[in-house]
Formats: sequence, C-alpha cells, structure tokens
Amino acid sequence: MDFDVERTGHDYCSVPEAAAVDMVLHENSELKSQVEDLRKQLAQSKIIHRFGLQRFAGSDDDIRFYTRFATYNHLMAFWKLIEPATHRMIRSNSKVFKEPGNTRALPAVDELFMFLVYLSLGLKQKDLGHRFQVHQTTVSRIITTWVNFLYFVLGSVCIWMPKEQVRAHLPEEFHKFRDTQVILDCTEIRCQTPSSLLLQSEVFSNYKSHCTFKALIGMAPHGAITFVSALYAGSISDRELFKQSGIIDLLTPDMAIMVDKGFLIDRLVPCKIHRPVFLTKGKQMSVDEVTHTQSVARLRVHVERLIRRVKEHKLFDTVIPMSISGSINQLFTVACLLVNYQCGPLVKAWSH
Repeated sequence: MDFDVERTGHDYCSVPEAAAVDMVLHENSELKSQVEDLRKQLAQSKIIHRFGLQRFAGSDDDIRFYTRFATYNHLMAFWKLIEPATHRMIRSNSKVFKEPGNTRALPAVDELFMFLVYLSLGLKQKDLGHRFQVHQTTVSRIITTWVNFLYFVLGSVCIWMPKEQVRAHLPEEFHKFRDTQVILDCTEIRCQTPSSLLLQSEVFSNYKSHCTFKALIGMAPHGAITFVSALYAGSISDRELFKQSGIIDLLTPDMAIMVDKGFLIDRLVPCKIHRPVFLTKGKQMSVDEVTHTQSVARLRVHVERLIRRVKEHKLFDTVIPMSISGSINQLFTVACLLVNYQCGPLVKAWSH
C-alpha cells in the first residue's frame, strides 16, 4: 500500500542563517577575551601575593628597606651587571645551574632578592622560607650560593684606586690633605661566644667587652670603599690587624693615609700619616696642633659614616651565630662591596 508522506518535520540539512553564525562567533570571541583577562588578573594576583622582587618594584621605599639599594632602577642596573655571570654560577652542592634537569625553585633575580633581604633585615632562614614559599634547606642553599658568587664576582673587580684617580675625585674639603690616598678605620661585629675557652680568649674584644670579629676598612676621600680586609679574631690590635691586612703592599711614598690616633703604625708604612695629635701628660696643644686635630677629625668622621652604611645591613646588628662562622667573612666582605653600588655619595656635594 502506498502512503503519501507529508514532509513537515525539521530539515537538518538546512544551513543556519548568517546572523546566527555571527552571533555565536561574537560570543566565542567575548568568552576568549574574558578568559584572557582572567588569566592576566590571576598572574597579577600571584605577583602581588608572592614575596618576590616584582611585588615591590613600584616602591623605592620598599626596595631600600629590603635591599639597601637606593631605588628599583639602581637594583636593576646592578642586576644587569652581574646577570651574564649567573649562567656560570655553581650551587652550594657543586651542581652547575645550567645542567639538564636542574631547575631553580625561584627565578634567579628573586634568589638575589632573597639574599639581599637576608643581609638587609637579618631574617632567619625559616622566616625566609615561609615568605618565599620554599623549603628552609633551599633558602640555605640559595644564600650560600649567592654569597660565594658575589664574593668572587665583586671581589674580582679591583676597588683599590690609582692615586691619579683619587686625586681627580678629591673633594674640596681635603685641600689641606691632598696626598690622602685612603682613610682607614677598624670595625667589629659581635659573634656568639664559642664553647672552647681557647677560642673565647681569641675572639674576645676588650674594647667591646664581647666576642667579636674585626676588620679594617679603607675609604677613598670621595667616599668609595677601596679596601676591605678579611675578618680577624676580636682580640687582635689595630696595629697588628693593619700589619696582617695586606694594605702595606699597596702604599707608596708619594701617598698619605688618614687614621685615628690609636693606629701606631709609623714604622710599618712607607708613606705619610695624617693623624690627630697625641696629647701627652702635662702638655698643652698648640694652636696649630688643635687646628690639625680638628681638621683630621672632621674628615675621618666620613669613614665612620661609611662603616655605618655597611652595618645598616641588619645581619650584623645581631650576634653572629657560630653556625654561619664559616661564611661570615664572605658575608661581611660582600656587604662592604655592595655599599659601592647601593648608595649615593656620603656628601651630596661630592656627587658633582
């Protein structure tokens, strides 16, 4: 039997209208745009909430607080200087960073940031681990790696200046002492009292009435650090430290050094010494001696201000635990060398 079929159903082969297609494409485009915006917001949120350099990039006050660098731009300029050498950096476990499969827990610039925060604030490694969201052993490895890296990278740059360069940058305040090559002073940082009585006697400083490490720092007249000795046991005298530091080999007869009256080094150096006049018992200073002493004191205060900049790294405000005594020499040296990059001139007029 034949039946006539009335074709009144939907035609699935028909092509949708062009307007409907355009609407679907437009909706897809809007959804993609929204997804991309959400991804950007998520990435920005991670940066804001993650304790890293980019979180503080917009605040020079925060950069100074966490790193001691004057501004974010100063820090980035320093990073550009050392970044090429980081590809040859060796971790504290002797594995080269670039080895296959050996990845960083943090970007290299954030590892530097962590190290600077450690120096600047003296935070415990456990605290840094919580802030940067890494394990404490990773913090320890990063700090050891970066202090050794910066010790060799910055230490490879000769900071001792030829006398011609020192004269070329001589501030007008030194017009009476134009032959001054370097201003010297000793400084001490407190350390934990060793359990060994022998070691206690070696590191105990009568001046500080505490166990200390002691170093000699030299400053060019215009304010740059040009000499840093190794750290010695706190019981060493200024004279003996000067003798062992190695600076004598850098001095020539046409130079002069400026020191405090406690440096009894006249027979050790081949050059002239600018020093406050000793006041012997029963003797009164002449007018010239008073003027000379006051002039030297006014200029010597700048090396004390420079040392204070070094000790603005709060790590040295605390008693140094014996657990880091093996790396304290590198830590202190790096802190001293960083001052030449972190800060502006000691006196504003010297910047011209």
